[in-house]
Amino acid sequence: MKTIYILWLRQLKRYSRSKARIVGSIGQPLLFLIALGFGLGPVFKSAGEGNYLQFLSPGIIAMSVLFTAMFSGIEIIWDRQFGFLKETLVAPVSRIEIMAGRTLGGATVAFFQGAVVFLITMPLGFNPDFLTLPLGMLFMLLIALFFTGLGTAIASLLKDMQGFQLIMNFIVMPTFFLSGALFPIENLPPVFKAVLVLNPLAYGVDGLRGSLTGLSYYGLGNDFFILGLATALILAIGSFLFSKIQI
Repeated sequence: MKTIYILWLRQLKRYSRSKARIVGSIGQPLLFLIALGFGLGPVFKSAGEGNYLQFLSPGIIAMSVLFTAMFSGIEIIWDRQFGFLKETLVAPVSRIEIMAGRTLGGATVAFFQGAVVFLITMPLGFNPDFLTLPLGMLFMLLIALFFTGLGTAIASLLKDMQGFQLIMNFIVMPTFFLSGALFPIENLPPVFKAVLVLNPLAYGVDGLRGSLTGLSYYGLGNDFFILGLATALILAIGSFLFSKIQI
């Protein structure tokens, strides 16, 4: 447990020291909120769908968690290239504990990032349901854990930082745009609905939106069960792949 705590604390210190990373990770969600929330808001309202900013905000919160969590995996490649990972792996502790500490640290940072974006959405006009806010926080944590685990699993297979970034962009953008974060799911063509069913982030966005606004397509119970199961599975896969890293 001491190893997990030390690595978790190290991840938090890394993040807090990178002021440019903090500002950059807030800038993109803020741009989406302003450009889409206010730009497409009148169109969304005229189509009879209500307040677009109210619909959009949970998706943007999930987006900020997704991006931060996935790119936390790049730190494994960074540490491998500069020898820090070797020093960690040769220590007399379990690799599972090392992976757990890094994953919890990355997920905590991603969760914190989502919480900051959540606070930013309210002055812009987002009105969440504070009674079910703890459930929304739980969905944010599950999203953070899933995508931190996924980022760790992919980084465990790669040694090239540029390759990791290319793969992440290939995964992150389709995952986000095909999650229902930006548009309602109800009237989508069947083929797109089928893709969303296979996307874990779709259940995270739907659960977060259902918790904060009361609008849920799949149902909060289904969202929690499927996302929780997917998170447990990817953490198990990530732990296995991390334990097989060759230095």
